[in-house]
Amino acid sequence: MSTIEKALAKKQQAKSSLETKTEEQATPNETNSDSLDSDMSISEVSAPDTVEKNTKSVNAREIFIDNDKLTNRGFLHSGGNTHHQQEEFRHIKRKLINNAFGPVSKTLNHSNLIMVSSASPNEGKTFISINLALSVALEQDKTVLLIDADVLRPSIHHELEFDNQTGLLDYLCGDTDDVSSIIYPTNIDNLRIMPAGSAHLLTNELLASERMATLAHELSNRYPDRVVIFDCPPLLGVTETPVLASLVGQAVVVVEESRTKLDHIKKATSQLDENLAIGFVLNKTVKTSKDIYGYYGYGYGRNR
Repeated sequence: MSTIEKALAKKQQAKSSLETKTEEQATPNETNSDSLDSDMSISEVSAPDTVEKNTKSVNAREIFIDNDKLTNRGFLHSGGNTHHQQEEFRHIKRKLINNAFGPVSKTLNHSNLIMVSSASPNEGKTFISINLALSVALEQDKTVLLIDADVLRPSIHHELEFDNQTGLLDYLCGDTDDVSSIIYPTNIDNLRIMPAGSAHLLTNELLASERMATLAHELSNRYPDRVVIFDCPPLLGVTETPVLASLVGQAVVVVEESRTKLDHIKKATSQLDENLAIGFVLNKTVKTSKDIYGYYGYGYGRNR
C-alpha cells in the first residue's frame, strides 16, 4: 500500500469514529426533546426561524398607505398641516368624539359607531370618510377603524391604493369567524382598516343580517375607546343603508353644494331613526382664495 493510500485509509477510519460518537451523543438529546414537547407549549419551543416567519406574517398583513400620495390627492394626514381643510375636519371630528364619549353618549346606542353616507352617489362620502378617519387617527388616546361598508361599490381600497383583501363580506357570509382577521393594521399610527371583502350575490341581505348586527355590537363594546367609521352606501335607492343606520349611534350625511336637492336630503334623513345623532357635511364648496380648494362645513342636530 502506497503512502497516499495509507493516509486516506487513516482519514476514513477517523471519520467513522467521529460519526459513531456523534450518533451516541445525539440519542440523549432526542429523548430530552420528546420530553420537552410533552411538557411545553409549541410557542415555548418554537425555533428562531419559526418566530421570524411568524413576525413576517404579521407584518405582511399591514396595509401600507403612501402619505405623499395622500397629500397629492387632497387627503389630509399630517397633524402639523395648517391648511383650512385640516381645521374643518378637526372641528367635525371633535363633535363626533364628544358625542361618542361625552355626556351625549349615554343617550345614544353604540355612540362610537359612526356611519358616513349621502343622499345620492358621487357626493364625496368616501373622501369625507377617509379624511375623518385620518383626522381621528391623530388623537393621542384613540384608535379609529375605517370600514368599507359600501359593499356594492367598494372604493376605499381604490382611494388608498391597496388590494381589496378578505373583509366584511367574507365575515358576514361565514367564510371566517375571526373578526380580528379582517381588521388590518396600517403604517399610520392608530388607523385600522376593514376592507369590503369578496363580492357576494346576497350583498344586500348580508348587510341586513343578524350577523351584521352582532358584529356592530362587538365592534362597539370590544374596544370602547375606538371610533368606528362606516363608509356606507347612499341612503336613497339602497334599502339596507337605513338598516345599517339602526346599528350605529351617529350619522354624517354628506351634502354636495349646488347639486344635492333639499327634497332628497329630507327624504334621505327621514329614513333614519329619530334617536340617531345626525350631522351634515357641506362638501365641494369652492372658496375664492387661491389657498383654499374646498370647504367642509358641519351642522349637528336630531332627526325629526
